[in-house]
Amino acid sequence: MSRVVLALETSCDETAVAILCGHGGVMSHLIASQADIHAQYGGVVPEVASRNHLAILPGLVGEALREAGLAPAAIDAFAATTGPGLAAALLVGSSAAKGLALGAGKPFLAVDHLEGHMLSPFFGESTIPPHVALVVSGGHTLLFDVSGHGQYVLLGRTVDDAAGEAFDKVAKMLGLGYPGGAEIDRLAREGDPKRFDFPRSMIGSGDGNFSFSGLKTSVRYFLEKGFAPDDLPDICASFQEAVVDVLVAKLLAAAKARGRDLVAVSGGVSTNRRLGEKLEKRCGQAGLTWRAARPELRADNALMIAYAASHRVERPSPIGADVRPNFDPGLFSNALR
Repeated sequence: MSRVVLALETSCDETAVAILCGHGGVMSHLIASQADIHAQYGGVVPEVASRNHLAILPGLVGEALREAGLAPAAIDAFAATTGPGLAAALLVGSSAAKGLALGAGKPFLAVDHLEGHMLSPFFGESTIPPHVALVVSGGHTLLFDVSGHGQYVLLGRTVDDAAGEAFDKVAKMLGLGYPGGAEIDRLAREGDPKRFDFPRSMIGSGDGNFSFSGLKTSVRYFLEKGFAPDDLPDICASFQEAVVDVLVAKLLAAAKARGRDLVAVSGGVSTNRRLGEKLEKRCGQAGLTWRAARPELRADNALMIAYAASHRVERPSPIGADVRPNFDPGLFSNALR
């Protein structure tokens, strides 16, 4: 019998609720974005994010239940993102899910935000096929070898800035809006990606690690020399090409090293148009199949959390499970528990 999971996602600045039946029966999927609020600060302010989660979440949960036509007692398990993310923001969602679980006498499921992203390209499927996964977002750039659900080996991570963070910081240097990744992607469509030669850090390092701090610094030094407004599309295209080249090269090298013929890409940066184009071309040349999450599951959302939880409804978490603001590599050394 298919189980019904209600999941909450409050790891950063999106307040999200989803209700999922089984592995693909979407009963409700709601997101309240705070992007406009944080845009005035040029980035996410943790205290502002957590206060808004507190204000928004109760009404959003009620709306989700009404949309699904369910009472809390009809939910089989309550899940929440418990890390990584902003500590105060994580506590809002985690505490709410625990309260709902206790009130309804149902299990609580603590879900890792990165596992949610990692599994999202396979939403609706009852099993997770073996593959190499690239999780690329504002806060994380990670490579995993995945043998199946709960069987994850961390292959590499960024040693400094995440790819999405580099996009946002370079966009700020260029005077573009927040979030910056979408703005750079938009302008890059009219630019020449070969005009400016920015560095591809660690592209041939022989491991799964990434570095984008040097690229960001290179762009800053370039901009300090001055540039014409007409150069902006070419700068965006050249910077974006450098990031994408590294991401694709590392992903394909990992797939070859692990003997995988399937790769998957998830996280907010997976919406980047150029990344999709280059993956299509390079995977085709290498004889690989590639998967990405459907568009509505690429940014932070609760449906991916519900989907991850749906694979282990029979293995609930302790109600006292704490939040984990920082990424813990140990969780992915062999398996996620």
